[in-house]
Amino acid sequence: MSGNIGLLSDTLAGAKAENRAALIAYLPAGFPTVDGGIAAVKAVFEGGADIVEVGLPHSDPVLDGPVIQTADDIALRGGVKIADVMRTVREAYEATGKPVLVMTYWNPIDRYGVERFTAELAEAGGAGCILPDLPVQESAVWREHADKQGLATVFVVAPSSRDARLATITEAGSGFVYAASLMGVTGTRTSVGLEAQNLVARTRATTDLPVCVGLGVSNAEHAAEVAGFGDGVIVGSAFVKRMLDAPDEAAGLVAVRELAAELAEGVRKR
Repeated sequence: MSGNIGLLSDTLAGAKAENRAALIAYLPAGFPTVDGGIAAVKAVFEGGADIVEVGLPHSDPVLDGPVIQTADDIALRGGVKIADVMRTVREAYEATGKPVLVMTYWNPIDRYGVERFTAELAEAGGAGCILPDLPVQESAVWREHADKQGLATVFVVAPSSRDARLATITEAGSGFVYAASLMGVTGTRTSVGLEAQNLVARTRATTDLPVCVGLGVSNAEHAAEVAGFGDGVIVGSAFVKRMLDAPDEAAGLVAVRELAAELAEGVRKR
């Protein structure tokens, strides 16, 4: 089985054809448990997410704020392994037929083996990988194996990225470009703002890939604002917080499904 980069591209193109942004949700694997994490991914798809990023929990998630760090810690204490991440991707994809990516820091892949990781992700039906800390100039081996397996390589651009650097990053990427709307770590913000809009415009000048915006979106109003200029709206911490705040797993699943529905309505109000 080859990876689902085509499904990812078709999903983003489909949203564009409907004159809306795609809703992309992020949830860490193994949180609150492996089975609970799989149920949560299915719940956000049921609520209206178009694409889900499954986080590979990391002991030092430098780009993540306190909410995702807390969830990662719970998953790691629960003993989550890369095999559980692959199982999460497989079961979510098989249940929904929708694109599922993995978001991970580079170190776990490097230790696991690039060839093995890409082969297993493709076999699980994964659409690709978001690699926030892999420098483009060190990514050739990863991209070779990802391309061979039909997987997208999504790189992250930030407001601090200069135009020449943006062009280098977008030329190397596939699937979509992840535009980090603000400097700093993940977490919900009160406003997403002009900096993100400017970054999207600058990124679009270098590529035909869809540009999806993350970091800070937490409600339908934000989602509508970002959908006005981005091809996709990425929401992570707000989903994780709903799970963390719920009294039990069942309530958590209801909460993330409801949030997905609210955000799905938001991205249609661009």
